[in-house]
Amino acid sequence: MGMPASAHRWTPDEVRALMDESRPAPRYELIDGELLVTPAPGPPHQVIVGSLYAILRAYVAAHGLGMVFLAPADLELRPRQITQPDIFVIPPGTRPGRRWRGVRALSLAIEVLSEGSRRHDRVTKRRHYQDVGVAEYWIVDIDAGVVERWRPADDRPEVLTERLAWQPDVRAPALVIDLTRLFEEAAALNEPDE
Repeated sequence: MGMPASAHRWTPDEVRALMDESRPAPRYELIDGELLVTPAPGPPHQVIVGSLYAILRAYVAAHGLGMVFLAPADLELRPRQITQPDIFVIPPGTRPGRRWRGVRALSLAIEVLSEGSRRHDRVTKRRHYQDVGVAEYWIVDIDAGVVERWRPADDRPEVLTERLAWQPDVRAPALVIDLTRLFEEAAALNEPDE
């Protein structure tokens, strides 16, 4: 979710050395040696992230489907690759540990597009999440009012505009999210800066 910082092939240790836990931004991620740096997101992004987190947390907890988390979280789903999805769900029984090292699989990863993150979220990170077998990857485009749903074998996303149904376990009822309402919550905050 960001722009490459340089042509240097970064290592996880170098990326962690850049991080300062006393500041909220920027976000650092590492995919195939490419450092992605993203500034702090704006209010529309945070409204969508907050709403989706609340919806998912209630559903996942009610049905014992794992745990829901928000960025920042340095996930190394594959050695030498660090990502920080805006929202992610870890499967039941996963013990994340103190520094996320126990997280090796995700049931769901979500990125809400921001300025400067579109290409990386749609291409670099999408390929990464598909390659490591993330069951579903949602790209939330506030400007277009759509969610792109990707699964590991997909060549093209499923584009959802009105509602999104998610059912990670057939023993639980599907979660249905009203996308029209979700995007309306952020619309008033999505006015351009003067």
